[in-house]
Amino acid sequence: YQKSLELSSKLNQVIDQAKVLRNIGFIYDETGQYYDAFEYYQRALSIFEEHSKDLETGITRNNIGEVYYSIGQYAQSIIYYQQSLEVFESLDMDWGLGIVLNNMGRTCFDLTYHIQIEFLQREILEDCQNSDISSASLSGYRRTLDYYEQALMRHRNVNNSVAEGDTLENIGLVYSVLGEYEKALEIYQRVLSIRQNSEESSNRRGDLLINIGSIYRRQNQYSQAWDKYGKALIIHRTLGDRPSEAIALSNMGVLLDAQNQPDLAIVFLKQAVNLYEAIRELNRNLAPDDQVAYSNKIESTYRYLADLLLQQDRILEAQQVLDLLKVQELDEYLQGVRGPEDQLTILHPEQEILQRYNGIQQSAIEVGQELATLRKRLYDEGELSSSDEQRLDDLLKLQEDLNNQFSQFLNSTEIQALANQLSPENKQTLEAAQRDTLFKALDDLQDNLQQLNAVLLYPLILEDRLELIITLPDPDTTPLRRTVQFNDSADLNRAISDLRQALRDPTVDATTPAQTLYSYLIEPLESDLDQVAATLTDGETPTILYAPDGALRYIPLAALHDGDQWLAQRFRINTITAESLTEFQSQPTESPRVLAGAFADPSITYTVPIDGQTEDFSGLPFAGQEVENLAKSLPQIQHFMDDDFGWTQMRRFIGGSNILHFATHAAFVPSSPAESFILFGNGDRAILECLDDAIQTEDSQSCINNWQLNNIDLVVLSACETGVTGQLTDGKEVLSLGYQFQSRGARAVVASLWKVSDGGTQALMDAFYGALQQSGISKSEALRLAQVALITGDFSGLGLDERGAVAIRQRIEETVPQQVSQQLSHPYYWAPFILIGNGL
Repeated sequence: YQKSLELSSKLNQVIDQAKVLRNIGFIYDETGQYYDAFEYYQRALSIFEEHSKDLETGITRNNIGEVYYSIGQYAQSIIYYQQSLEVFESLDMDWGLGIVLNNMGRTCFDLTYHIQIEFLQREILEDCQNSDISSASLSGYRRTLDYYEQALMRHRNVNNSVAEGDTLENIGLVYSVLGEYEKALEIYQRVLSIRQNSEESSNRRGDLLINIGSIYRRQNQYSQAWDKYGKALIIHRTLGDRPSEAIALSNMGVLLDAQNQPDLAIVFLKQAVNLYEAIRELNRNLAPDDQVAYSNKIESTYRYLADLLLQQDRILEAQQVLDLLKVQELDEYLQGVRGPEDQLTILHPEQEILQRYNGIQQSAIEVGQELATLRKRLYDEGELSSSDEQRLDDLLKLQEDLNNQFSQFLNSTEIQALANQLSPENKQTLEAAQRDTLFKALDDLQDNLQQLNAVLLYPLILEDRLELIITLPDPDTTPLRRTVQFNDSADLNRAISDLRQALRDPTVDATTPAQTLYSYLIEPLESDLDQVAATLTDGETPTILYAPDGALRYIPLAALHDGDQWLAQRFRINTITAESLTEFQSQPTESPRVLAGAFADPSITYTVPIDGQTEDFSGLPFAGQEVENLAKSLPQIQHFMDDDFGWTQMRRFIGGSNILHFATHAAFVPSSPAESFILFGNGDRAILECLDDAIQTEDSQSCINNWQLNNIDLVVLSACETGVTGQLTDGKEVLSLGYQFQSRGARAVVASLWKVSDGGTQALMDAFYGALQQSGISKSEALRLAQVALITGDFSGLGLDERGAVAIRQRIEETVPQQVSQQLSHPYYWAPFILIGNGL
């Protein structure tokens, strides 16, 4: 194709060139290189549209819809399918209509199957499902079948048996999901006969075998399911179809789990996850929304694997899966977080199992390829030489032997012995064998935890339970697992929602919902936390390094309540994005050198475009007071107000500072996370990330991902909604703003989880910086002490002398409204700010 592209370009055959571009896009789509597929399809589409080639435009729009379908961006997929359908209808082309109708039906099926209507654009999906969620499934399947029946009619009109097979397979999938297995199998067998000798349908044949295998699995016919999955895997590996290969491996893992062989299941699921990681690495330039969609499509495999590892008490490996997932979630919003080394550790017995299975696979692939060549010659020429006939017979016998090896693989003595090495009963032996690989990272982590007097907490939200993974600083322990059972995961979601509502309203008592969530997250860990606390001397406070999951990201851990006191009164809380992305060792400089800016003039308003609309932002009077107070109390500070507060001015002084303090608005933009921003007092904005030249601003330094902050210990975002907007989903966006500063060199970031009180923030920041000035007090401890001071009303615990504590109290009383100062003990005022990153 590349040679053809060069030639058509040289001969100025523009339409031929566009067709080749589209063919290249198709290959990229099939091999999971979606970013490249988009690029080539769009180039082809622009040429076809420029030359008014309606037929080619319709084909290419359908192709783009296919890429959107592949990454799980179903709403966009339907838009392109509808545009393609309009073209084929105008041309009265049955073959094109049949293909697009089939694709639309498949997309409606996926939407119905995953019950995603509430998350997507309802007006786009009204053809797929009605608005009654209770009947959405049946309605969606009926509409899906309607599309397929229309597609079949069009295929039969033009005798397109290959496309007819595609549509029949999709109909079989609907019946399979509805539990009508015999009907589905009957349809699948018809499709198999259509595809048996169709070279262009080989990848579809692999998909079909996976579907047949899944029916056998649901009917507990495990050997037949294993056979179909294995044959599908051979087809997809032969074609280099990595997305389908990952699906086959994932299904094999689920099958092995159903057969009560969890350790073998983990082997194949790990392979699937590593393939997904390779695909994601190739697509790191996809638009953030597309990365989110693809992550949503494959996330279940990661969570299934983590769940299975936890059930086998292989906790460190489960934590590695979760860490990988957290890195992925962050990379959806910020380009370049991931690296090519992001792969799961494959243990020695697992490597041996895979090596043996892949050896059989490779032999089967080679035999299959030679068989296909000989069969094609026999079909084309009608006969073979005697030597070729003998070779054909030998290959058929060898294929039978290989099929027997596949069927006996799981039960062979060698494989069972290797699987036994992975079982919980042999955990100690396995740990010793893996000390140099999987456990080296644990050794390094526990060294850090010892120095920090800290534990590392990873929660994992599952459908029926909450798994808590805690790593202690004790080098003689591996990560521990604590399980909290639910009747329904909605119980946890309800507890999160109740507490968040209470935290955001200072007139509501937050202690009861805070105790409920405490019972889920902390109470099961009490003995572990007590064990760490017992090793500390009087006056030392243990730290919880916390990597929250899902909607837990919307709740500050410090605001949980044990019935007597808030968690902030017992522990330092250090929020991290992922353990693998956090650097724990760098020590801060002794004295704060602060560079601060405030947008304070309420008479000034800036109108900012956000998410297709505009929003007005006015100055924050208490932000100005906050920075004025800092200027009076800190010996080393440069500060700027309103029009003087811009990045051009700030960056002149940044080299001599170790703390950046922004007392201004910041906002997260859900539809385009890279365009989340900080608003300066002069009206300029610093956006989160410049992805390419197209969105560079006049001053490239106004893109946060271009800043150089290697000398900065801390960035304080003292503003409204620096962590999130009011929209709640699964919390993936909460840490993105903080991480971007870390990626530019800053060791830690303080940001808020909800729209904060202007006056309350001033009080908290006064106390925070008062503590931070004291020798030996870390950033996380300074935040904790400031929170405790607001809770108790006693500022003497900040490490200041009596005069200094009285001065802070007086400043707060003089500048903060009385109504606010009387309510500062409510978590609405002290809890919204979390510290992300290195808390030293």
